[in-house]
This record gives sequence, structure tokens and C-alpha cells, in this order.
Amino acid sequence: MRSTQIQVQDHPSGVVGPEHFRQVEVDLPDPGPGQVLVRNTWTSVDPGLRLRLRRHAPAGYFTAFPLGQPMDGILTVGEVVASRAEGFAEGDTVWHSFGWRSHAIVDATADAMNGVGTLRVLDTRDTPPQWYLGPLGAMGLTAYSGLAVANALDGGERVWVSAAAGAVGALATQIAVQLGHRVIASAGTAAKVAWLREVGVEAAVDYRTEPIGEALARVAPDGIDVYFDNVGGDHLEAALDAMRMFGRVAMCGSVSDYESTPSGPSNLFLVTAKHLTLSGFRGSLHFDLLEEMQAKVGGWLREGKIHYQESVYDGLDQAPAALADMLAGLTVGKTLVRL
Repeated sequence: MRSTQIQVQDHPSGVVGPEHFRQVEVDLPDPGPGQVLVRNTWTSVDPGLRLRLRRHAPAGYFTAFPLGQPMDGILTVGEVVASRAEGFAEGDTVWHSFGWRSHAIVDATADAMNGVGTLRVLDTRDTPPQWYLGPLGAMGLTAYSGLAVANALDGGERVWVSAAAGAVGALATQIAVQLGHRVIASAGTAAKVAWLREVGVEAAVDYRTEPIGEALARVAPDGIDVYFDNVGGDHLEAALDAMRMFGRVAMCGSVSDYESTPSGPSNLFLVTAKHLTLSGFRGSLHFDLLEEMQAKVGGWLREGKIHYQESVYDGLDQAPAALADMLAGLTVGKTLVRL
């Protein structure tokens, strides 16, 4: 069996481009005892991949991708082609963590990505399989657990979500709306802002046409209680200014720093002055919330209360371009590659 893979050719020092990757073909062995052979059909493209394209990933995060090796730790959906593992049969739709390749040999019981990437059979009877890479998978778990760590699952507060038309942001925004919060959302184009207004937010702002601090003061003059941070930098600084006493920040990502020199907020003492709580988190470390999230979010999706958007690129060779476009803010919702 031959498998086509995308491998990292060079660690980019600035903007990511297709030139930093290469496509190769490798031989795969037959599956051994406890293993399955999977033909991948959908693979994920996530902002966090940019951190793993550094020579050294941030301490405590997933490891950096080695040069010239398979890119393990990328969530993927596929079909079992052959199985020597109990509980997995030919034709099953599964998820696993060996993406950005056409085929993979997967150990059925090996823990991957704190459980969220461990091989699992998926129920696709009334669910498109790629949803398990989006709202019903790690993306949904990240959005839901971010609100959980900020103690914001009860509703009734004012919540700001940044990068709110992105994969995690769009879902966190809509979950917050469904929970009964008054939600402020920010994004980087007029089209994204228009879409956010359609999904029930109290206000949506374009940070490219108005300084984010001024926009936040205009739409939330009385302040905010919770900030779901996907951006960092000037957005986090604006949030600290706008926070009410005892406010909470769920620090999900810092996309403003992924391809440039990091810049922290200049007003960090407000954390002390306002008795704020800043909670960093990773969805994969809250695997215990997966079934709860899938039940709630799955219900809202099927009832049409949550709208899921995808930016789909066709062909494995398009994965590097999809990543570059996503990091540049050119995609909407979950970015996926269909194999």
C-alpha cells in the first residue's frame, strides 16, 4: 500500500506558504494485530498548526513537526479499509490523529492528543462525517470548554468573542447566544460581520475599520463580563480595559502573534485592579466534556439553532494553501481539506 503525505520541508520564520511543504509517497505495511488501515477522506486545518511549524513549539504544547516526517497529531476522518482490531470493521467511519496524508495505519487503543485523537467509530447516520472535525469534534470541544473554564455556561452575562467568524470563534459565539448571553463578536471583514449579526449577537464589529478598543467601548459602554480570546495582542488589551470587576478571560489562542513578534497587553495590572481571572486552556485537556458538548451542540445543529460554516479545499495537495489562507483570514468557519 502506498500513502501520499504532506511533510514539512522547512520551518517558516514568517508567513506560511506552500513552499514550506512537500508531497511524498511512502510505503505502508499491512496492519498488524490491534491495528487498522484507514483511507482518509477529510483532514483538519487549524490555527494551532502554525505553532507546531516553529523549530520549537511552545512549552507544554504539542511538539513541533519534524522536517521530512509525517505530520502526526492532525485530526482526520476516514474509512476503515482493513482491520485487525476488535471493534473496528471494514467500512466503518472513524476519526484519528494522522492527517495530511491519504492513508494511515492506526493503533486502535493508542492514546492520541489526550484522547481526542484516539481512534473512534463515528455515527454518521444523520451527521455529515466532517462535522466530527468541526462542531462535534475538537473544535466544538474547544469552544465549549472555553466557556466552561470561564464559568460561563449559565448564561445571562455580556460575552465578547474575538475572531468570531473563525472555526472555534463562530461556534463559541453561537453557543454563548444559545446559553442566553448577550454576545459581542468581532471579525475582520464586512461579510463576516454581517453573518455574525444573522446568528443573534447583540453587536458585531469589524476590527479592521475601527480600533478594537474604541469599537468595544461603543457597543459595550458598561463593560463585559467574559472574553473568549482567540487573538491576543491589542484585542486582549482592549478586553482588560472593558472588563467589569471579577470578569473572566478564556485564553484560547493568540493568532495575532502566530506569524509576527508577540506583543503583550500594556495594561496587565488591570487583572489585579479588577480582580480578573485569566484562564488558559486547551480543548484536548477537557475530554470529559466531549459527550456533554456533542449532545448540546448536536441538538442545536439539527434544530437549526446553530449554523456551521466550512471552507473546503479539494485535494491533499491543497492543504498547505488552505493553512496559509486560514492564517491570512481568508477562510470562513472551519477550514477543511477533502481528500
